[in-house]
Amino acid sequence: MNGTGAGLEGGVTVRLRTAAGRVRAASVQVHRPAAARALCGRTPEEAMRLMPLLFSLCGTAQSLAALAALENALGIDARPHAAARTLLAEAEAATNHAWQVLMDWPAQLGEAPQPKELAGLRAAAAAIHPALYPARDALRPGGGSLRPDRAALNAAIAALHEGVKRAVFASPAPTDKAELERWAGAGATPAARLMRHLLAPGMAGFGACGVAALEPHPAGWFGERLSADAAFSETPRQDGAPAHTGPLARQTTHPLVAALLARHGSGLAAHAAARLVELAGLAERLASWADRLDDAEPAPNTGATRRGAGNGVIETARGRLAHWLRLENGRIADYRIAAPTEWNFAADGPLAQGLADALADGALAERTALLVGALDPCVAPAITIQDED
Repeated sequence: MNGTGAGLEGGVTVRLRTAAGRVRAASVQVHRPAAARALCGRTPEEAMRLMPLLFSLCGTAQSLAALAALENALGIDARPHAAARTLLAEAEAATNHAWQVLMDWPAQLGEAPQPKELAGLRAAAAAIHPALYPARDALRPGGGSLRPDRAALNAAIAALHEGVKRAVFASPAPTDKAELERWAGAGATPAARLMRHLLAPGMAGFGACGVAALEPHPAGWFGERLSADAAFSETPRQDGAPAHTGPLARQTTHPLVAALLARHGSGLAAHAAARLVELAGLAERLASWADRLDDAEPAPNTGATRRGAGNGVIETARGRLAHWLRLENGRIADYRIAAPTEWNFAADGPLAQGLADALADGALAERTALLVGALDPCVAPAITIQDED
């Protein structure tokens, strides 16, 4: 099976070698340009203007991580903007989850995708930025002029809630394993029908492995490792070993996800359920952060710090994203990023270990594509299966 190859933005190559009915070798490689190098030599303001151009897929999250790193290096205290920035990150993550569930999942079933439903959710998410920052100036060092419009925020959150409920669940979201099985069995939405497919024998535990979840390390943990070793960007490690990040790592203690992990391990069913849990809890999380908002002015930059290092982290739909940079004479001298794709698609990471010794039957290509999608690379995947028999 051959998927879309790597383009200018890069790609993930998955090569499986099978023999005697099993996967005998699984090779996983990430190929993409070192975008962080394009930021070296830039001023902080220039870097922030470049950020959404370099990272079109998660532009808001990348910009927020860059802001945190720059502010850390410049000594800018932007804590009054923390709740607003979390809202912006959650809104973008919601659209990425929605793309998976409304576009990719139906395609895996051979059904029509749901672009109109996705467009509605994207429009609701896009309304959050101007509802927080009327001048749309959130993504600048120190933050913009924060003036929350409560009515507009409530309307956007309500639209996201209703859109997710209608398109993804068509009913109250399941909260435990029994409810999940009933909801999937009824098959009222493509998401439910895919979940039913993933709960089947041979599917639910596919990809399960012993790779640990990435813990919610603070920014300094990442900063120490990125500053000490440039290779950490390409081969990040936790306690000297690979780790997985994303919805499953964040939701391991949720009763529904925990039950699937106990029954099937970290396979397809647990991954899909964790994404559904995050979508189901979206509106409540957004409302909680909205309740913490107050008006705020841009945090002052005295210009006193022209050299130093800083780090920042942000949770994205795909997992924990970390930035580290070093300033010299007011310009970026070095910039390093540890992104979720490098964790999930490491040579010995959760994909490679989850595919090792897998049953090589006629459904291997489908199961592999589902596992790649569950781990959700931010670049195009290409899957090749070679049967030595």
